[in-house]
Amino acid sequence: MTKSAERNLVIGLDVGTSKVVATVGEITTDNKLSIVGVGSQVSHGMDKGGVNDLNLVSESIRRAIDEAELMADCRISSVYLGISGKHIQCQNESGVVAINNTEVTDEDIENVIHIARSVPISAERKMLHALPQEYSIDMQEGIKNPLGMSGVRMEARAHIITCSNDMAKNIEKCVERCGLEVDQLIFTALASCYSVLTDDEKELGVAVLDIGGGTMDITIYINGALRHSAVIPVAGNQVTGDIAKIFRTPISHAESLKVQYACASSQMASSEDTIEVPSVGGRPARLMSRHTLSEVVEPRFRELFELAMEEIRRSGLEDQIAAGLVITGGTAKMTGAMEVAEDIFQMPVRIGKPIGVVGLTDYVDDPSYATAVGLLQYGRTMQSMNAQKSKADDNNNWWNRITKWFQGEF
Repeated sequence: MTKSAERNLVIGLDVGTSKVVATVGEITTDNKLSIVGVGSQVSHGMDKGGVNDLNLVSESIRRAIDEAELMADCRISSVYLGISGKHIQCQNESGVVAINNTEVTDEDIENVIHIARSVPISAERKMLHALPQEYSIDMQEGIKNPLGMSGVRMEARAHIITCSNDMAKNIEKCVERCGLEVDQLIFTALASCYSVLTDDEKELGVAVLDIGGGTMDITIYINGALRHSAVIPVAGNQVTGDIAKIFRTPISHAESLKVQYACASSQMASSEDTIEVPSVGGRPARLMSRHTLSEVVEPRFRELFELAMEEIRRSGLEDQIAAGLVITGGTAKMTGAMEVAEDIFQMPVRIGKPIGVVGLTDYVDDPSYATAVGLLQYGRTMQSMNAQKSKADDNNNWWNRITKWFQGEF
């Protein structure tokens, strides 16, 4: 197998409540992201984004990684790892610095972001992201890139995302048990935005609702920056549980019924279509209509969307979401989900699938792969930024050496 470094590969690992997905992307010479490998396995040992059983989670990860390695013909050694759960906390902070040379430098930008992210957090928490929103220099506000601008005082506002230290260690431990390193932990909601949103939507104002098996992640972009994010610890598994209890069928069969036949809107489900429902305890299977199934599913879907709407209202940004709502994640695929969402949110709604990639796109052209592909997009961005910084540092070192040589300091 070829090594990752030789092919400029980036690997994303999304360990969800219902599914583990490993994606392998190759950064081409023209800086495009090509999907070259995908591994997907049923997730065991996870609940609402948290690890319940280290061994089961590690086994699920290992199988997904093996599948991705086989497809991509590579050996995976490190991954960009997604993390979610109700332990995620987000807040907006600001920092202020004096501009040393009357002109903003990269060092000034790093310093002001460092001050913004220096908000005290407890020892039990870990900093995941400090995402710049905008800068202001003296009296000028709303600056997106202050580099090279003149002034005396610069302020930066940033969106801070933290997680539970123990939760992070547990999911990292599962990855390390598979002989892999973690390049970086990324909030899964942020990763999904990297793969499903356009720049125009971010500028105009957009909300993203990523509905997984155990959690719903909400993010809101205004004027190109992340302004609000939150995790709601209920999602698609609640729909599965309702089906299992009301129709007295095993959870595995309830999940199959949800995926294959369920409809989020009872008006869109036919009463003529019949479904065979397996029973428990060796009892004979029963027949029911698809419309009956949708009558059970729709109330729960409406409840989930209403919880998300409450969070959006709580953010105070509801009136600024001009581009509408993007729903993604495995549960978003259900027939009628978009129509019910439009009724609840009273704004334009679309289903978010991964965009901006080439290669084996047929394997990831699905809302359930939004996070896994987004991790690749995030990883590519980080690698590009690190390469640019390394080049700038090399240029600075070269210029410093030349200057010292002329000054006779060598």
